[in-house]
Amino acid sequence: MSSHTISQTSETKAIRIVGIGASAGGLEALNQFLAQTPADTGLAWIVVQHLDPTKKALLPELLQRVTTMPVQPASQGMLVKANHLYVIPPDTELSVVNGALHLAKPEEARGLRLPVDVLFSSLASALGDKAIAVVLSGMGSDGTTGAQAIKAVGGLSAVQKPDSAQFDSMPNSVISAGFADIIDTPAELPGRILAVLAHKPEVHPQQENSLDNADMPSDFLQKIVVQLQRHSRHDFSSYKTSTLLRRIERRMAIHSVASLSDYSTFLHNNSQELDLLFKELLIGVTHFFREPAVWQHLSDLVLPELLQHRMETKAIRAWCIGCSTGEEACSLAITFCELLEKHSEFKGYSLQIFASDLSPDAIASARRGQYPLAIAEQVSAERLERFFVRHDNCYQIKQAVRDLILYAQHDVILDAPFTRLDLIVCRNLLIYFDTVLQRRLLPLFHYSLRDQGILLLGSSETTGRFHDLFTPVQAKLRLYQRQPRQTQAGSKLPVQSFPPLSTLAKEHPVPTDKPAVPKTNNLQNAADQLLLQVYSPAAVVLNNGGDIVYISGRTGKYLEPAAGKANWNFHAMAREGLRAPLATALKQASQHSAPLQLRGLTVSVHDTTQRVDVTVQALREPAALQGMTMIVFRDVAGEVTDPQDPVSSVDFSLAAVQQQYLDEIQLLREETQASKEELQSSNEELQSTNEELQSTNEELTTSKEEMQSMNEELQTINTELQTKLDDLALAQSDLQNTLNSIEIAVLFLDQQLNVRRYTDRAAKIINLRESDLGRPLTDLTSSLIYPSLHQDAQDTLRTLVFSEKQIPTSDERWFTVRIMPYRRLDNVIDGVVITLVDISTTKKLEAALREQSTPTVIGA
Repeated sequence: MSSHTISQTSETKAIRIVGIGASAGGLEALNQFLAQTPADTGLAWIVVQHLDPTKKALLPELLQRVTTMPVQPASQGMLVKANHLYVIPPDTELSVVNGALHLAKPEEARGLRLPVDVLFSSLASALGDKAIAVVLSGMGSDGTTGAQAIKAVGGLSAVQKPDSAQFDSMPNSVISAGFADIIDTPAELPGRILAVLAHKPEVHPQQENSLDNADMPSDFLQKIVVQLQRHSRHDFSSYKTSTLLRRIERRMAIHSVASLSDYSTFLHNNSQELDLLFKELLIGVTHFFREPAVWQHLSDLVLPELLQHRMETKAIRAWCIGCSTGEEACSLAITFCELLEKHSEFKGYSLQIFASDLSPDAIASARRGQYPLAIAEQVSAERLERFFVRHDNCYQIKQAVRDLILYAQHDVILDAPFTRLDLIVCRNLLIYFDTVLQRRLLPLFHYSLRDQGILLLGSSETTGRFHDLFTPVQAKLRLYQRQPRQTQAGSKLPVQSFPPLSTLAKEHPVPTDKPAVPKTNNLQNAADQLLLQVYSPAAVVLNNGGDIVYISGRTGKYLEPAAGKANWNFHAMAREGLRAPLATALKQASQHSAPLQLRGLTVSVHDTTQRVDVTVQALREPAALQGMTMIVFRDVAGEVTDPQDPVSSVDFSLAAVQQQYLDEIQLLREETQASKEELQSSNEELQSTNEELQSTNEELTTSKEEMQSMNEELQTINTELQTKLDDLALAQSDLQNTLNSIEIAVLFLDQQLNVRRYTDRAAKIINLRESDLGRPLTDLTSSLIYPSLHQDAQDTLRTLVFSEKQIPTSDERWFTVRIMPYRRLDNVIDGVVITLVDISTTKKLEAALREQSTPTVIGA
């Protein structure tokens, strides 16, 4: 390769390229756009429109009329040059590869083609943040996925204002998805784009520390972060300042804002811009099998070792943090599937991947599992064949792989982490956080992993000073293994990066259904009631929730209503000294058929103490009391010497009660965590089911999309043909005016010698009017004394030999009548043309000369 070629290629790669996508009704928008685009911008422009694959495109000729830039149909291998406009040919897909145009034959049916997405995705891959997308009038959603790809790499996307578009589906789709940086009319878009490229806001990205740095550029950056946090609840104050400024600068350039103070004011009460800035700060750069050596090591050593550790459960759990659109999680799932096929001893093992990201748009895209055709550069052809289905101008991940992944919107900084994990994949996320936040997250990863679990970081990330938590497995590949938690006295795991789980307090309601009090209408009932209240021991009956449903006797020495809202729960009313032992006894009573006896409990009442024996018995009969518990109180005088029954020999000491509480709290915590994870999994499964139903619905509407695509193509052809008709009408007007302006009568006849066209001067010689178009020549009358006119016209049409005669008229005029064949541009004879030139003056002059030249004859 010559040096000239090398320099030319490198120069081409550095050119910013603007991809313009349009569909039905797009020609008018393109004309308005290009009419306001300067010819010397230094940019290259590529137009992609939905075209009928069976018709020749007229688009390059039509666009050349409104721009002074050279307009060329795209061809294979053509180098992209600045200040040039390239137009897609029919029945092709156009992309940019290494600064040159690449044409491919579409493999999908007409209704499934998305040529705008193909171009935009290739620009994102080839140019990164130098790519620019423009979406104009059109039907469908073509261009949305491509605009997302350009947005992810930091490029610029501009969209026609929907109310100015003949068909607003394509612009509305991009705007609704949140990928539009600029929204304006086609005539205003070029100026807005060029203004963004030329704008340089006054920010200082040299700061590399967090916002806590006292030397930060200004307080306005802090105000912007606070506004974002109030709007989205997510805190960006721990992000690196350079990252924040770089992304904020881009939004400032779009709105032509010069300083952070002005942009902070602009954000005030502007929720739409806050949403756009929030999406801007969520960096979503990822791809399949990033750094192949890492995935090879995972497949060969790490995953088999993890599976060996889980031989009992035959299941491993992984968490992919910052999964973006799912490429990393899918790579892990594909690697696991290949491992199971390679090693028969792991048959029956399962993998559960929790993939989380802060961006709801990224999670929604990941759940769809659809990726652009450009992934063929990252994924081998064998893997594409085994794990993907190609359709709709994209690759769809197969359901067997998708079922291994549960996607969730999750903030690793604020939300509680996933736990009991065998593998955590967190690649190139920590590099956007400051060192303080990194030091908080690494202990969190340690907490989430099981013993001997694996942590995989990005190529620019390490575990830093936490050598006691992680040891390198392959430091070069950023693979680390979790170390067991230290148990020495005084050691403590420094987990301080997530808030504790909220305490759920349940306040028991006051029972509303009070048992009916029997009426004491006779002596027996009154005596029984008196005996129960005065001479029977104090007792209460509790339901299974611990609420008091019945009281017998005087219980004031043992129970006291709690302050505040009325609460009839026994645990809230029991006096000091009874609460803890009885709480334990109530749990024990349900496991024993005989009553539990608690001897010599001490109760404090008004600065005095009283020893009490308590009996706790679970009631199983009668049916009305089944499931309830009765507690009986008896005051004790003197020392307690009676031995306890064997069934009541339960340790009710304070230490035992506290230990039981601790065990129960730990058990409840584990159950709560397990329930939360199960609910999360169930929610993801339901979402997955919903996605499947949505996918089915999309398949059912495929025919509708095909018809819509054909309608778009017909709209495009109709627009082009309308333009041609306008040109033809203008040309016809020019021709008619030309013919009428000359002093020659002309009559056009078709192959059947019927009148096709005539000039005004011909109508004065031959009796013609508008209604005579299509009338045979023989039906016409004229002032010409030329009975053989029809026969001469037939002879000329048959022999193609010109005929020219001088013919007089009935009003003493002479005309030269010329009959010649009518030859079309494609060299086909399609009638005759009769021209009549007035030679009356010539004939008169000729007769006068003849008279003068004739000698006078004198009689003899």
